[in-house]
Amino acid sequence: LLSAFGIGTAAITRMATRQVLAPLHAVGPQLEALFAEAEQRACAEVAAEGIARDRVAVRRRLCYLRFAGQEHAVEIEWQPGMDVAAAFEQAYRRLFGHYPAQGVIEVESIKVVAAAEAEVPEPAGEASAGQAPAAPLRHVQAHGREVPVYYWPALGRGQHIEGPAIVLHDTATAWLDEGWQLEVAPGQNLVLRHTGKSVRLSANAARSEVVALELFSNRFTAIAEEMGAQLQRTAFSTNVKERLDFSCALLDPEARLLVNAPHIPVHLGSLGVCARLVLEALPLQPGDVVITNHPKYGGSHLPDITLLAGVWHEGRLLGYVVNRAHHADVGGKRPGSMPPDARTLAEEGVVIPPTYLARGGEVRWHELERLLSGGPWPVRMLHENLADINAALAALRTGQERLVALARSEGIERTLHYMQALRQATAAAFAESWRRWDGRTFEAEEQLDDGTPIRVRIEVRLPQIVFDFTGTGPVHAGNLNANIAILHSVVIYVLRLACGHAVPLNEGLMEHVRIVLPEGTLLHPNFVDDGARCPAVVGGNTEVSQRLTDTLLKALDLAACSQGTMNNLLFGNDRFGYYETIGGGAGAGPGFHGRSGVHQHMTNTRLTDVEELERRYPVRVHRFALR
Repeated sequence: LLSAFGIGTAAITRMATRQVLAPLHAVGPQLEALFAEAEQRACAEVAAEGIARDRVAVRRRLCYLRFAGQEHAVEIEWQPGMDVAAAFEQAYRRLFGHYPAQGVIEVESIKVVAAAEAEVPEPAGEASAGQAPAAPLRHVQAHGREVPVYYWPALGRGQHIEGPAIVLHDTATAWLDEGWQLEVAPGQNLVLRHTGKSVRLSANAARSEVVALELFSNRFTAIAEEMGAQLQRTAFSTNVKERLDFSCALLDPEARLLVNAPHIPVHLGSLGVCARLVLEALPLQPGDVVITNHPKYGGSHLPDITLLAGVWHEGRLLGYVVNRAHHADVGGKRPGSMPPDARTLAEEGVVIPPTYLARGGEVRWHELERLLSGGPWPVRMLHENLADINAALAALRTGQERLVALARSEGIERTLHYMQALRQATAAAFAESWRRWDGRTFEAEEQLDDGTPIRVRIEVRLPQIVFDFTGTGPVHAGNLNANIAILHSVVIYVLRLACGHAVPLNEGLMEHVRIVLPEGTLLHPNFVDDGARCPAVVGGNTEVSQRLTDTLLKALDLAACSQGTMNNLLFGNDRFGYYETIGGGAGAGPGFHGRSGVHQHMTNTRLTDVEELERRYPVRVHRFALR
């Protein structure tokens, strides 16, 4: 419920904006005049509400700047006579962690916020401050002690009550906890202040531990979600900004998946595998960022570019932040980097082995540009690739800052303790949910369109569960090859589904799982660094992952097979590439019907809005509907 009193006493605020879209060096001398004009408009709109002009004040003057060619603008507080370029550089470094000094700064727009405080009449007929406090109605037992109960309408202005206490109203009940003080303000509003006194902990230590674990789990998850929000907000491409084809996660100090935001399943389960393989190839120090898309190192397919960075505080490694975003084009024989006739990895696009994108905080943009522009089939939209990688860097920086802030407020040891506790709690919940299948063996086989088999045998012998993929078809001559990271994503996804209730998607699910995966199959090809000597993989990410999920769900009788594909739609030319996944449908299962026109299992991207598609690309959409 909204507070009517709060609404009535809120400041009356109006904003005036103006689009500028001009280089800073050209428009800089005119900024003061532009802000003056915007101030007049904003103040006039407040005064039009019947407010005396002398009560109206300018609250904020905001200038939105970006580098020419970028879409996301950085907000700074503007003041007359300030060095706007220096303020932009400071804000840009704070957001992205670096500053490309050669860029042309553009003023995107300005905004002025004007406001007037509402006049709050002094309530009449109330007792003066300091009157004797009303006696409690009664005392009740709470938390092992007697707690006073007060009647809200009987409280007098100026009265103070120390927690713990209960305050009753005709339509509400307020609990005043220990360590808090209540004061009755004008209008019989209750103002609560924290006194700083220590709050007595519950005698039930086990319950306190469960509560603390839940709180830390939510705080860890919030870090991953904020990383995702930052990536979406600062990205340039339709793929990231509109389709949300990206994933962000937080890993523990052993590079095991700890928490993730609710992003793309085929990404999430593989991020820990990818991080561990990358760390075997390249060590990470503070200020380092590694970039890769190579399937040998846990990449799903070449358009999915992964960034990984460590998080340190007071010399201690807290964990890792990682994200993976799908780029609409990373080169290759066809626009969209998903050629159906590819036979080698190199034909699908630019192959990025684990490479330092940043060392000691310095971003190596020139090296990255050379890498993306090299090879027989370079990227087609370099500026878009660089803009999205820049956004991914900003997301990593956000994750690093938030995890360090958590360790600073809660302590390093406590933070690390709950990382381990969260993984262990997930492992325990998983083992308990699979107890109903202890001693059983499950088998299933499915086929790709060309008849290539995918075979699984699941043996549940708690505490261990074995997934044996012996009998799966050999390395595919086309692009229908997966890798251990994709397999890991599918297994962890199905394990979570089989639990039957909400458990965190982390590698605690894999604590007691053993995977038998013969080399030389389409699920485990022999990858080398040279992309020209690796099998093609793009269909392994989009098709095999879905058929593999179908096979595991079939074995466990959890759901009927779905469409077994991500329904990829691609078009483009030598200047651009567009990529979309079309929702097809999900299979039915025990107690539920299937669904049409939705994504399922390994993908859950959003469909690009028609208006955005037509604005960004040289196309016209004639029909947008379910068939």
